[in-house]
Amino acid sequence: MELGLGGKVVLVTGGSKGIGLACARGFAAEGARVVICSRGQGNIDAALRELPGAVGFAVDLTDAAAAAVLVARVEEAVGPVDVLVNSAGAAKRAPVDELTPAAWRAAMDAKYFSYIHVIDPVIKRMAARGAGVIVNVIGNGGKVPNPIHVAGGAANAALMLATAGLAGAYAARGVRVVGVNPAGTGTERVAEGIRAAARGAGVSFEEAQRQMLAGIPVGRLARPEEIADTVVFLASARAGYISGVNLTVDGATAPVVL
Repeated sequence: MELGLGGKVVLVTGGSKGIGLACARGFAAEGARVVICSRGQGNIDAALRELPGAVGFAVDLTDAAAAAVLVARVEEAVGPVDVLVNSAGAAKRAPVDELTPAAWRAAMDAKYFSYIHVIDPVIKRMAARGAGVIVNVIGNGGKVPNPIHVAGGAANAALMLATAGLAGAYAARGVRVVGVNPAGTGTERVAEGIRAAARGAGVSFEEAQRQMLAGIPVGRLARPEEIADTVVFLASARAGYISGVNLTVDGATAPVVL
């Protein structure tokens, strides 16, 4: 299937690891001009070895000014951003008894604001040009509460609302905004969540992992590439009438009728 992404400038935040890196590889395979960002230059350098021709920037996206500088640098170095994929930032998972007001605020900074700080300058530039796509990799914790991911889930829920609201507000100006909600995926972030679940339940990592997999009808975690394939399609012209939705990709873990 021709997706029409050749030559498009695609910025992937959190593009050095996990789902973000899988997305970067997927867009590169489609001939897009890929830019990644991450907090650590070492992680960027390692990722770029897998992404010939890609460009990377080290930046802390919890800083709004730094995020605005990133967008300007990307446009100067590569060109206007046609597609923004947000996959940076993750709230620390912890049992509810370990949460504090500071932890709730940190969760919003890590997940919600790390996305919003990039979305704001990008979506306004896209609207001025009359075209663009934003895909937010969010997480099913924003729909289905998880006792070790309550603060992060709240940030995810806020992002889902922002995704739908911005899509409606900018649709007439040629910008699509879509959310993707993965459930369990084979990444270090999910491993961290399993460790937190084990700590909260007083069981071993292996037992917590077994319990998690038992709740997934397909019997396994998603591969990062499976989430990336969804993101790449949604960013393409083939998905040109899809906007304002948050698509769950969870192996039938929480089947619902919307």
